[in-house]
Amino acid sequence: MSLLVNYEFMIKRTNNIVILLFIFSYLLIGSCASSNPGATYATVEEAEAARAKDKKAAAKAQKKAQKENEKRYWKMQSKAAKKRIRKTRRRNKKEKRKKRGCIF
Repeated sequence: MSLLVNYEFMIKRTNNIVILLFIFSYLLIGSCASSNPGATYATVEEAEAARAKDKKAAAKAQKKAQKENEKRYWKMQSKAAKKRIRKTRRRNKKEKRKKRGCIF
């Protein structure tokens, strides 16, 4: 009797697995469909222009974030540290200019 019960349980379990597999594959087919016609571009030039526009927006956002980070960095520094950092940057800039003028 117990063998029969286990066998029936396995049949029900297999049916449930098949149903879940069917539902899962149905959902995946919808996400694998091609994109909407409105989302694609008619010509290569349009696609390149849109890509350049996105790249420009990303660069602008990155520049803004970098500016905010630098502003926050300077705000956290003490007056003496700010002075030391400025002097070090100036010294490095002078050394770089001298090195650029020199052949060796």
